[in-house]
Amino acid sequence: MKKFVSLIAAMLLSLTVFAQPRALGGRFAAGVEFSYQHDIGKNFIELDLGYNQATGFGLTAIYDFICATPAWTSKGSWDLYAGPGISLGTYFKTIPFAAGVCGQVGLSYTFWFPLQLSVDFRPMIGVGRSSDGTSFHAVGLLGFIPTAGVRYSFGQK
Repeated sequence: MKKFVSLIAAMLLSLTVFAQPRALGGRFAAGVEFSYQHDIGKNFIELDLGYNQATGFGLTAIYDFICATPAWTSKGSWDLYAGPGISLGTYFKTIPFAAGVCGQVGLSYTFWFPLQLSVDFRPMIGVGRSSDGTSFHAVGLLGFIPTAGVRYSFGQK
């Protein structure tokens, strides 16, 4: 009986998690990132895995707060968001491993059909570890370059 109750509880929990709106797509600027967003209440978590020819590979996780929802159009929804996050990456020969904190500020529009467009800025600062030792790296400060995002939105808001 305990196993049956645990199984039912796990199924209900998974339905609750997967019932939340989410989006899947990419971010494009100096590089390309695979992007996943998952709503948590009014806010959302964004996970990005990307590649930039100048810097390397990176994984970023951000908790974004919806700061405002302007009513600029009668269809679809606008969101102004900002939030803190962490980033891990490799920056090729100069810094084989780097970790840092980042911030993101952006604006997104989710159409009345399942498409979301966004533009944001994501600067990052942190430390890197190389054969020369540990050092500060500011490669992530290139995050001040505007980044465009295109995502398929599952579960409309």
